[in-house]
Amino acid sequence: MVRKLLSFVATVKHKTSIISAMENPFLSVIIPSFNEKLNLSRNVLDQVNDFLVKQDFSWEVILSDDGSTDGTAQELANYTDAHPGFRLLANNHAGKGPTVKAGMLAAKGDWRLFTDFDQSTPIQEIKKLWPFMKSYQVISGSREVSGAMRDKEPLHRHIMGRGFNFLVQLLAVPGMLDTQCGFKLFSAAATEKLFSSLYIYGGNLPMKHAFTGAFDVELLFLAHKYHFPMVEVAIIWHHYQSDRVNPVRDSLRMLRDILKIRWADMTGKYAKA
Repeated sequence: MVRKLLSFVATVKHKTSIISAMENPFLSVIIPSFNEKLNLSRNVLDQVNDFLVKQDFSWEVILSDDGSTDGTAQELANYTDAHPGFRLLANNHAGKGPTVKAGMLAAKGDWRLFTDFDQSTPIQEIKKLWPFMKSYQVISGSREVSGAMRDKEPLHRHIMGRGFNFLVQLLAVPGMLDTQCGFKLFSAAATEKLFSSLYIYGGNLPMKHAFTGAFDVELLFLAHKYHFPMVEVAIIWHHYQSDRVNPVRDSLRMLRDILKIRWADMTGKYAKA
């Protein structure tokens, strides 16, 4: 009887500690998803879980789904049921920007990382970001700064990215070598200010296809505008084949949205710094 009682008390304490950690975690990890059956088959969420459970800080993972239509949402629900610290946030299909925004603003962590579902940048790379937390509030993984590594990236993708970055530096975020890397860490204060201020990518209008666009550009444009200290940190990035990128369509839309960001700023759509 005593042994059963002690076991019951230990179980209650364990569950209480999990609840407490989820209410006030040190780190929130936000992972957007849209029709991710292929990546789910690669056990990418287990990679995230296996890394986090070994850490000595409290954490939560928010799986922010962008209205998946292939059964992904149900698989994510099953995963969150089986893994304490994970929770599912269901959204209408509106693209990556609003989906990440919903997850970041629903998070409770002192620091909040958003990372791609395919784990093209492995979650372990966050260790490279830790040393910059005392001096910066926006810490962006980069595939272009010294020490970064790109694995198996097609030449046309790299050329397209360099051309896009030239326009970004010219029109929106000077000095930023890689705005599009989907591995970015924000303080809670930076998260609340920046994601609440998104205008071009702040809504939830329905979309017909997967789209990332210039969401990161608007975010970093605002960080620059509001004088949040930010830095690029070299990371490892692996290319995974996807049919979601349409070079012509996406490039034209991203250029259009950069111009819309500039126009929104000129017409007072963003709060003053």
